[in-house]
Amino acid sequence: MTEDEALDLLTLALHEVAPEADFAHADPDGPLQEEFELDSIDFLGVVEAVRDRTGIDIPDRDFPSLSTAHSFATYVAARSGP
Repeated sequence: MTEDEALDLLTLALHEVAPEADFAHADPDGPLQEEFELDSIDFLGVVEAVRDRTGIDIPDRDFPSLSTAHSFATYVAARSGP
């Protein structure tokens, strides 16, 4: 999976958890939870939605690596294989 594909996947997950999220106007390098007004439960829902779609295990110790849309996409792309 490419980073662009991972970003698309993140967008889908965000719309599942926070349908009002405006990804088009968000800063991909801004804090993910602030950009989309996600509380910790919403953030966990996004992580679970991505896990469900990809099968990638994302342990909570890695959550700091998911702090922005860009870093989230990079993380997922790196773990998705070719």
